[in-house]
Amino acid sequence: MKKLTTIFTSLLILFFITGFFTTYSTAASEKTLTFTYSNFFPPTHIQSQLAEQWCKEVEKKTNGQVKIQYYPGQTLTKANQCYDGVVEGLSDIGFSVLAYSKGRFPVLGTVDLPLGYTSGIAATKVANEIYKKFQPKEFDDTKILYFHAHGPGLIHTKKKPIKKLEDLKGVKLRATGNSAALVRALGATPVATPMPEAYQSIQKGTVDGGMYPLESNKGWKLGEVTDYSTAAFSCAYTTVFFVVMNKDKWNSLPDNAKKIIEEINIEWAEKHGQAWDASDVEGIKFFLNEGNQIIGIDKKEAEKWRKAALPIIEAYQKELAEKGFNGKEIINFTQKTLKSLQ
Repeated sequence: MKKLTTIFTSLLILFFITGFFTTYSTAASEKTLTFTYSNFFPPTHIQSQLAEQWCKEVEKKTNGQVKIQYYPGQTLTKANQCYDGVVEGLSDIGFSVLAYSKGRFPVLGTVDLPLGYTSGIAATKVANEIYKKFQPKEFDDTKILYFHAHGPGLIHTKKKPIKKLEDLKGVKLRATGNSAALVRALGATPVATPMPEAYQSIQKGTVDGGMYPLESNKGWKLGEVTDYSTAAFSCAYTTVFFVVMNKDKWNSLPDNAKKIIEEINIEWAEKHGQAWDASDVEGIKFFLNEGNQIIGIDKKEAEKWRKAALPIIEAYQKELAEKGFNGKEIINFTQKTLKSLQ
């Protein structure tokens, strides 16, 4: 009897120890992982609100296993420092503009060309399809979460209306990346300025206006400091935005969390694209309510603008080739994908 009691006690202790370590191991594997997220958009902007909602969705879907501290309005890293900030660990996740690092992302830079964009959702799908198709090594130093892109980028000016191509001579416009090349091709002078500084630059007269999507009239209040917008959709460009994560921090995530985040990313890329289009509508309303004017151009004039932009596309194809890429294939794929979506 004593022997049976000893065996029973030993089994009970073994069961307790095994159960303890199983519980401890499970708890350890499900410990909370906290990351930081840097974004240059102000907290009131719809794109910033969507980014914050993404953070909350990740926490919700991972049952609190992954938490993200959100820093909007350049409070963690500046817009043009965001990507390197993620690489160097200044933030774990970052959301900014590829064009702020001119020449660094040649393959995705193709999307920014003046291909005649008409919507943000189309531009967003083009950006993600190009990444999926070509998997460019230019992003090997981060984990790509997703891309999105704004609706048609158009010329906005203060005081001087732009009714025809010739009116752009001597005009200084805020523009970055490929949009700067477009401004130059159209006959104006580009001035590289990050979006957070655009309002003050136009207000002070440092520039005569800018080239940006209609949403910025409300989202960045630029409709308060401009008077005219020229609806030259035939050469409208877009700008690709990235959401990336530090590679080491991504690799620290358990597989189940990675899978959940990847699923959320697909949904959120589309949400951003839809939001760009919805906010374009709001931007138009805001712009017109300020007493401003949208200037239409006829087909003949629109064709002049399109032709003026063609050398940019041709030059970019050569630039890609010089960097070892099949420029013709990449640009043709971009144009074909865009055409299928518009």
